[in-house]
Amino acid sequence: MIRSASRLAATSVALFMLASPVFAQQAQPSAGHLAAAREVAISSGMTGAFDSLIGPLLAQLQRMSVTNPDVQKDLEQVVNLIRPELEQKKQELIDATARVIAAKMTEAELKEVVTFYKSPVGQKYVQIQPIILDDTVREMGIWSDKAAEFILTRAREEMGKRGHQLN
Repeated sequence: MIRSASRLAATSVALFMLASPVFAQQAQPSAGHLAAAREVAISSGMTGAFDSLIGPLLAQLQRMSVTNPDVQKDLEQVVNLIRPELEQKKQELIDATARVIAAKMTEAELKEVVTFYKSPVGQKYVQIQPIILDDTVREMGIWSDKAAEFILTRAREEMGKRGHQLN
């Protein structure tokens, strides 16, 4: 019994040691792998969402209740100064997104995805995706209301069969 446990432990350690380079490789994708993942993030339209975050943040800064016109002028200059720095921050977010994507798909798979997004049908998909998402969210709301009503109706029926009344 002890001998079997020792063999199992030794085998487990050996398998772990053999698999470790695979895990390390997955943790550190190649430059080409990251480039493909970055291209997926960009060509899919995903980074457009990042752009939509920056504008409102800067607008919020500009709407600060500043009554002095000189201070307001300086604030506008500061916003214009910060804008390029935010672009660099956005690039950091794109790189982080690329790492997340690269961890989930192989470089070859990512290249196929990029090919799709660069195709006419892929570009159309990127263009209509926000509309699709809006419509889907609306449909989810309708479905959720109907599902809640169904659940309550069925629960009342079943509880009624058991002699209980739900309000």
